[in-house]
Amino acid sequence: MRLSRAAKRTLLAIMAVGFTFIYLPLLLVVINSFNTNKSFAWPPTGFTTEWWSKAAVNEGIRDAVMRSFVTALIATTIALVLGSLAAADNSLQLLAMTPSSLPYWCYRIVTGIALNNVFTNFFGKLTFFTIVIGHATFCIVVVFNNVAARYRRLGTNLQEASMDLGANRFTTFRLVTFPLIRNALVAGGLLAFGLSFDEIIVTTFTAGAGQTTLPI
Repeated sequence: MRLSRAAKRTLLAIMAVGFTFIYLPLLLVVINSFNTNKSFAWPPTGFTTEWWSKAAVNEGIRDAVMRSFVTALIATTIALVLGSLAAADNSLQLLAMTPSSLPYWCYRIVTGIALNNVFTNFFGKLTFFTIVIGHATFCIVVVFNNVAARYRRLGTNLQEASMDLGANRFTTFRLVTFPLIRNALVAGGLLAFGLSFDEIIVTTFTAGAGQTTLPI
């Protein structure tokens, strides 16, 4: 379907408004981080890198950023494996899609409370491991949605043709299926990593002693 010039301009205008609404507040925060005024006065009264320098040498901030990064990396890895496997199995798709039917904030709160009860009642305590598991639970849904959508577009003709020509399941996945779903895995992985790195609700419920401030 080809869009008219007026339709393209309208869509571009809507996109520009959307990006401005999302990124302008973030841009203002970044600009204010160089403001010499501690009260965040606008417009900035001067330019300084003092606040960035203090943040760079603050051990608590560095530790929080590193733990957030490690948590997001491990949770995303788990989500890529389990989410892609669930997307390939029709019998698991209903189970994986159920959480996405709930409002996102509601799902995060319910997940956090449920995991907290499981970890404290059956594992005895909350640790860094419980944070990773908590993050992986909602990251799996993100990866699943991307990969499942790609599977629905591809169908099964190419895989069946590959196996008809003598390739086994592993070879078919490596040479046919994986190259076709690779972009979906990358997109799902990046989105899962970003959500995990920024997650605070599930972290609060699944963090043990000394971990309650992570991720930032």
